[in-house]
Amino acid sequence: MSSQKLNLLSFSGNIRTLHLTWMAFFITFVVWFNHAPLMVAIRDTLGLDDQQVKTLLILNVALTIPARIVVGMLVDKYGPKIMFSMLLGISSFICFFFAIADSFEQMAVARFMLGFVGAGFVIGIRMISEWFPAKQVGLAEGIYGGWGNFGSAAAAMSLPTLALLFGGEHGWRYAIATTGAVALVYAFIYYNTVSDTPKGSTYFKPKKSGAMEVTSKGDFFLYIVMTVPLYAALALLAWKLSPAGVELLSQNIAYAIYVGLVALFLYQVYHIYQVNKEVFIKEVPEIHRYSFKQVAVLDLAYLATFGSELAVVSMLPLYFSDTFDISAVQAGLLASGFAFMNLVSRPMGGLFSDRLGRKKTLTICITGLAIGYVVLGMITPEWFLVFAVLATMACSFFVQAGEGAVFAVVPLVQRRLTGQIAGMAGAYGNVGAVTFLTVLSLVSAQTFFFVIAGTAVIALIAVQFMDEPRGQMAEILPDGTVQMIDVH
Repeated sequence: MSSQKLNLLSFSGNIRTLHLTWMAFFITFVVWFNHAPLMVAIRDTLGLDDQQVKTLLILNVALTIPARIVVGMLVDKYGPKIMFSMLLGISSFICFFFAIADSFEQMAVARFMLGFVGAGFVIGIRMISEWFPAKQVGLAEGIYGGWGNFGSAAAAMSLPTLALLFGGEHGWRYAIATTGAVALVYAFIYYNTVSDTPKGSTYFKPKKSGAMEVTSKGDFFLYIVMTVPLYAALALLAWKLSPAGVELLSQNIAYAIYVGLVALFLYQVYHIYQVNKEVFIKEVPEIHRYSFKQVAVLDLAYLATFGSELAVVSMLPLYFSDTFDISAVQAGLLASGFAFMNLVSRPMGGLFSDRLGRKKTLTICITGLAIGYVVLGMITPEWFLVFAVLATMACSFFVQAGEGAVFAVVPLVQRRLTGQIAGMAGAYGNVGAVTFLTVLSLVSAQTFFFVIAGTAVIALIAVQFMDEPRGQMAEILPDGTVQMIDVH
């Protein structure tokens, strides 16, 4: 097998693992975004107002922030096989709960809990990194992420029709419950058909758990700084749900959440110190060092790419419906164009990263998406609908190619920490989504797109500080010997 080509028609070896894993991720995305294309029916059935609808969109991506961090640690420790199977199984029951909810409060709780399913992405990143070498990992991760991410487009295209087939005012409930049933069945299929590593390979685990390992004093403080936005995004969500926002929470509960988040942050800092206090005592040997700066840059790049995709996918069907006065089914199909590009754009982002270089590819992609969002911000009802759809798809190409380029780098930072690095970058995607959706609830859709474009420019500047992965990284085998892993 060449370094450039993957025989995707095969169903053996690492290609088999790739197909089984992207399908698991695909199902998690169908479940995660099964509400978006049905939101018009849900809104009408429960009599929700606009603020309640926007609150459900924000809640859907909130829990994913801590979930991706925690799941990243767990997958590094226990392996992707058991973690993906458990996530699918647990999420199916939360999905059933959402399907039978008959009040805004019940829906809000269910949607918040379903943010957990969004952590599935992190698990597959570690699985694919175990099965593919550095020269193929960008393309393999791109296929995994792109084809799996297509789950949101599949939901947008199929669930309104499925709800119509079930019929009646509760057709949307049966459509959503169906996605939960599929997740439950696939949990058992995945567990019985994959293994964590190729036969004879070692699954490297972190030396300590509870926080990511860093290898210098400067990285220790940068890690703490980069942890702050994860808690700030959750505080922003609490504010949105307080009397200052949609009044789902009382002011006292909101204050209690703020205090709890500060306490959790301090607890996290304590864990970061416990795991990394040795860097203050002695220097880590050069061979075992990695630069946390790489992680910080990838976090910001993913905030601009995936964070914006999550926000836009959530609001686009309703946006098209309101802007161009078309039906919910038509709006869902047209909006799916944004996520539809995942089939080719994420793999192409990974492939370009493998061939052109990691840093150059990220620079091109983020420049493209910044321009793309400026164009989307200029759409008005006077536009021809076909031009609006084409602009959306062009923008989404750069967004998702950028996501592929980010996760072409993630497995090349430090192998034993791949789950945690993927978890943190993934969580930053959700920080972006919560932030952008909160902005959307306060401003017009046009301003919302311009804010994303401005954020992309900041990420573009950060990417210029990233180091191109070169040479090898070192991991220690269980018997104490050092194994070198190519990253170039």
